[in-house]
Amino acid sequence: MRGDAGLGRLKRPGRVGEDGRQALGRRAEEAAASYLEASGFILLGRNVRVRRLEIDLLAREGAVVVIVEVRTRSPGAWVKALDSVDWRKRKRVRSAGEWLWKSRFHADRTLERMRFDLIAVSFDEQGAPTVEHVRAAF
Repeated sequence: MRGDAGLGRLKRPGRVGEDGRQALGRRAEEAAASYLEASGFILLGRNVRVRRLEIDLLAREGAVVVIVEVRTRSPGAWVKALDSVDWRKRKRVRSAGEWLWKSRFHADRTLERMRFDLIAVSFDEQGAPTVEHVRAAF
């Protein structure tokens, strides 16, 4: 007999299942991409694989390549989307960006630098997104 007296795993209130979490993430990335394009960014890629890492959105704003980490949380989440990017995640995203710069962008003379942005997307009860964009977040 298991130590939890057969109660199973406890779930946090409002927690979204794996399929629901993936769908929520896709909706958030779509909202973030639409926001960036409406703001004048050129979208270069979505879910860009860099070695074992993945960059959510890759964009260009003028002479700047922008690596965008997109975050969202379900309404009952204990941690806000912007607070969910810890030092480990920042380090991984920065590492992926640096490798991408060296392998793909360093020779492009129309580019000056790379920036790491964070976008948090939340959805209201009707499903309408609210986008919060933090430039040069890390």
